[in-house]
Amino acid sequence: MLSADYYLPSYGGKCGSGSGIHPARGDADARRLSLEDEIQMLRSRMEQLFMQENSFTSDNVIAISSLLDLKINEYMRGRHRKRD
Repeated sequence: MLSADYYLPSYGGKCGSGSGIHPARGDADARRLSLEDEIQMLRSRMEQLFMQENSFTSDNVIAISSLLDLKINEYMRGRHRKRD
């Protein structure tokens, strides 16, 4: 089985956009932007792994896809709360 090395940071949507500065707890817009960045990074990495492994069902692609699903759900929950 081919195994690719990859790094998946887990920010929980609470890290600033590459600045290393953590936004205040009440700063939902900054957290959402950070989560958007994390989603984009995961999506790009998933696409790279797919191209490398030429399979949607490889363990690595599925692992990233699952994490991406969780992050998208987290983002959508945050958007839903903002509208209420």
